[in-house]
Amino acid sequence: MINRFIGQGARLFQNAASQPITVGSVFKAARGLLTTAQHTLTVFGLSAVAVLAVLYTRPDLAKRVSELLYPQPAVVQAPVHPLAAMVDPHHNEAVEAPAADEKPAVHSKQQQFVTSWLSRRYRVAGDAANMLVATTYQTAHEIKIDPLLVLAVMAIESGLNPFAESPMGAKGLMQVMAKVHNDKFEEVGGAQAALNPVANIRVGAQILKDYVNRTGSVEAALKTYVGAGAADSDSGYGNKVLAEYKRLKQVATGKNVPISFPAQPTAVAEKAAPRKQPATPVEQPAAQETLAGL
Repeated sequence: MINRFIGQGARLFQNAASQPITVGSVFKAARGLLTTAQHTLTVFGLSAVAVLAVLYTRPDLAKRVSELLYPQPAVVQAPVHPLAAMVDPHHNEAVEAPAADEKPAVHSKQQQFVTSWLSRRYRVAGDAANMLVATTYQTAHEIKIDPLLVLAVMAIESGLNPFAESPMGAKGLMQVMAKVHNDKFEEVGGAQAALNPVANIRVGAQILKDYVNRTGSVEAALKTYVGAGAADSDSGYGNKVLAEYKRLKQVATGKNVPISFPAQPTAVAEKAAPRKQPATPVEQPAAQETLAGL
C-alpha cells in the first residue's frame, strides 16, 4: 500500500512536469502530495498500534524486544573476601574465602552463641566477630580440630586483634612466628600473609593440631605453642587458654556465661601445682577426642 502511494506521488510529479506550470497545477500537485503523506502516516500509525497491541498482550515478547534494542552488559562481581574490611588489600589474594555452603549446619546455632559472647567479651564489632568465628569453624572443620580450642588460643593470644604483633615478631590473631613457620605460610601466600586473618587462623590451627599430635595432650601442646616446651613452666598460659576453652564450651551450649571474671593469682597457683609432664600414650585418645571437637 505504501508503494502504491509513493508511485501515485511520483506520477503526479511526472504529470506536473509534462504540463505547463500554472497556479492550479501547483495547487493540485501539492494537494496530491499531502494526500499521499496523510495516507502514509495513517498506515504507519495503524502498524504501530498493532505492534503495541501485540507487545502488550505478550510480555515475554516485549522483554525480548527490549533486550535486543537495549542490551545490558553482563556484570561480573568479584568474590569478596570475608575479612576484606580487616585485611591489607595486598594480602587478600593469599587465601580464598571459605564457601558459605560448606559450613556444617549443626554449628550454626552454636556459632551464634559463641560470636555474641566473644563480641561482648573482647569488644569486637558484631560483623567482625562473626567473620572470625565463621572462618575458625570452617578451618577447624577442614583440619579436624575443635574450633572452640582454636578460638580460646586466639582470644588469649591476641584478644581477637588481627593486627596484633609481639616484640618477638609473633603476628596476627594466633600470634604465629612467620619466620619459624615459613613452610606453612608458603601454602597460603607466603610470610607476607601473616596478618591475613584467614591465613593466620589456618596456620595457627594447623600448628596447634601438630603440637597436640606430637605431645599427646592439649596441655603439653599449649606449652609448646607458647614457646615453653623445654621450660619448667609456661607462666600460666595453658591454664588461661583451658579456662577460656571451658567457658566457650559452656557458651556454645547456650549457657549464660559472664564476660568478665576476677583476676586469678596465677603465680601462687603455679607454685602449688605439680609440674606438668608430657602425656603418656594412654592419654592420646583423649587428645584426639578434643581435636575432633567435643
